[in-house]
Amino acid sequence: MKNRKIAIIDEDKKILEELEEILNLSGYTPVTVIDPSLAVHTIMNNKPDIILMELRMPRKNGFELTHTINGVFETKKVPIIAMSESYRDEFRWLFELCGIKRWIKKPFQPLDLIWAIENEIEEGEKNVKTSSSEFSRTDQEQGVRFSPISLRQDALSSK
Repeated sequence: MKNRKIAIIDEDKKILEELEEILNLSGYTPVTVIDPSLAVHTIMNNKPDIILMELRMPRKNGFELTHTINGVFETKKVPIIAMSESYRDEFRWLFELCGIKRWIKKPFQPLDLIWAIENEIEEGEKNVKTSSSEFSRTDQEQGVRFSPISLRQDALSSK
């Protein structure tokens, strides 16, 4: 389950270093981004499994950056866990609007962060299994055969 890439986007170098250490010690591969203007490019190149996003950054708001990331085809399916020192109920609609499904309040315990990451990974794996089993069931109901072997046999029998 480990050996996954986790991108960390935060303009605070000390926070980045601390999170990088926590993730390394927990068996993850951290990818740090200190400049939000490079976030989309870094995420596209490194293809992380999850993004940890600071919401309050001086140069670029985390909500805005999350919206940008979710607007790019190659990065829109990467789950984002928001991090911030402050949370208000008014943020809830922004979370939904930007596609943030999880949020963790700073300061947090390392185990709380790892728990949030692992839950997000598990949830993603369940969604993949569910969607692929629904796809298979639909295909079977319609009589569609999608394996390379059956495609090859169909091609040979039609000649």
